[in-house]
Amino acid sequence: MTSPRTALKAGVAALALFTAAVPVLTSNTASAVNTTASSVASALLPEIAEVSYRSIEIDGVSMAYREAGDPSRPTVLLLHGFPTSSHMFRNLIPVLATRYHVLAPDYPGFGASDMPDRAEFDYTFAQYAEMVTELMDRKGVESASLYLMDYGAPVGFRVFADNPERVDGFIIQNGNAYVEGLQEFWDPIKALWNEPSVEHREALRPILEVGATEWQYTHGVRDLETVSWDSWHHDQHLLDRPGAKDIQLDLFYDYRTNVDEYPLWQSLFREHQPPAIILWGKNDHIFPEPGAHPYLNDLETVEFHLLDTGHFALDEYGPLMAREIVDFLDREVDD
Repeated sequence: MTSPRTALKAGVAALALFTAAVPVLTSNTASAVNTTASSVASALLPEIAEVSYRSIEIDGVSMAYREAGDPSRPTVLLLHGFPTSSHMFRNLIPVLATRYHVLAPDYPGFGASDMPDRAEFDYTFAQYAEMVTELMDRKGVESASLYLMDYGAPVGFRVFADNPERVDGFIIQNGNAYVEGLQEFWDPIKALWNEPSVEHREALRPILEVGATEWQYTHGVRDLETVSWDSWHHDQHLLDRPGAKDIQLDLFYDYRTNVDEYPLWQSLFREHQPPAIILWGKNDHIFPEPGAHPYLNDLETVEFHLLDTGHFALDEYGPLMAREIVDFLDREVDD
């Protein structure tokens, strides 16, 4: 298959040959030549989908989302992780949207969504799942394939548990549903779950500083030059907003409720058997490789890929992952 870069080079070469063949343009012929050149470029360049940046108000809270593609096509719902937002999918969305309808929301407290006061909003994974379901309802999406990464996994699995028929398939990227995936990184967070003291809560605050945010993007990465530094600067800018870090500490504590749901989700996997593709950064310290393998025990239709990278696998392996995801959707979801 010809790569987009090779196609682009071929297009440039074709245009150069074309212009060389017409060295002198009169005023009468210039318009026709420009139209022909534009047609040649359009034929050779890869298709690029337009992305819209929208918001929806749910119970007085504005939730931002990115949308692209034809709404009559099957929907892919991209659910982001911590500490990022739909920004993490900025390069994937235009690719998927050439064939599918794509939605990528920001949970409240993340990205461009509202960040209401903690006293006025319930910052829980259950609340996020309800809002994602409401987004689907308002957009007229009856079912979708769910991209589940980090925090996106419990949000999406809760949507699945509430109505399994609304899920066409899973795209699982370092998104956990098994206790095997909660290892050393989670020890101080588990201490907070077991004893929700101020001391244990404050011990987690360094995870929210810029050094830790950069580490999430760079730890375990094979080639650092593939990782854009604007990713962690973008995330940290939002984390540094007044009140944002306390919201994240609330979510660290609420994550324990997801672990309680693991047995239910696993039983629903076995019962409903949604097709899945797993694309897992095997060097991830947050959700390590042992969390990827148990899916194979519960799901029958699984395409399994371990990638030589860390937590944000999409940053380093974006083109490969995009190809695999489109192939999976074409094969398992698109009728």
